[in-house]
Amino acid sequence: MSTRLKLALSYAGVVVVSGVLLLAAVAAYLLRYVPDTVDVYPNRGDLIRAFVPVAAVVVVVLLALGLGGGWLLAGRMLAPLERIGDAARLAAQGSLSHRVALEGRRDEFRDLADVFDSMLEQLEAHVAEQQRFAANASHELRTPLAISQTLLEVARTDPDRDVEALILRLQEVNTRAIDLTEALLLLSRADRRAFPREIVDLSLLAEGAVEALVPLADRRGVAVEVGGVPAPVLGSPALLPQLVTNLVLNAIVHNQSSGGSVAVRTHTTPHAVALVVENTGEPLPAHRVATLVEPFQRGAERTRGDDHAGAGLGLAIVDRITQAHGGTLVLTPRTEGGLIVTVWLPHPYPPSPPA
Repeated sequence: MSTRLKLALSYAGVVVVSGVLLLAAVAAYLLRYVPDTVDVYPNRGDLIRAFVPVAAVVVVVLLALGLGGGWLLAGRMLAPLERIGDAARLAAQGSLSHRVALEGRRDEFRDLADVFDSMLEQLEAHVAEQQRFAANASHELRTPLAISQTLLEVARTDPDRDVEALILRLQEVNTRAIDLTEALLLLSRADRRAFPREIVDLSLLAEGAVEALVPLADRRGVAVEVGGVPAPVLGSPALLPQLVTNLVLNAIVHNQSSGGSVAVRTHTTPHAVALVVENTGEPLPAHRVATLVEPFQRGAERTRGDDHAGAGLGLAIVDRITQAHGGTLVLTPRTEGGLIVTVWLPHPYPPSPPA
């Protein structure tokens, strides 16, 4: 049986039982005042014979009214669920733009419809983001393959080709393709949020990342300093070093051509741990800063010939890793040019609430 029929039968059952109990109470109350003797008319037997057929008719009428009214009421009550079901069927067919948009007073069905609409909005945004990401990833992966193919075709038709230069160029293109593939895999791993967690000190990770990237900073004329307090967090020992390295690398690469600086520091609060990476550079408008965490968004000063051009996944990876750890990424443009990137992560030992 359908839910509507079950509700209608339930309504009818309640109405009939209530009617029978009412009639029984009335009969019992009235009949006790009527004598049960044959020499009195009407006596109790006469009233019972007259009352029972009428009571049966009333019960049948109550049953019909209960079924009909219950069917109508159940239909009105279940109408919001039908609209939500229609929206779910459309979503299952791939149409995520449809909304329930249930009107009327706020009740359980209205709350359910609003939650369902919110879910559809998030799914639509997520699917659109994944489609953009897939298109950009396909384009980025095709570029090194197309370059390799062009180099090989030119080398095949050029009798005076420089084999050593060709090998070096192919190795460079292949390295970029591998780096992009690894970045995509890392991004996917962060999205899944399926990784072991242990206590990791962000201040030690920051010192290690700066030490590893000092040669690159020296070549670019960028001064890097690191400081702060111990900053323990509960997270992935594989993903968090990548987060810190990406931040420091971006701060060095997206900097002034000479005389730039990068400051890396950590600090803690009772409930959160922060990693702050601040770098000099060109002034960034607010609308530009808002797009930097989107995949494949490169800085304005980056070129394909850059020795660390990458694929524009640095801050996107940082953002996904931060979200996977329950944290927040905050980008703030510096007034004099450059960017301040702050990663907030939950403190592994928050203070206990007062008793």
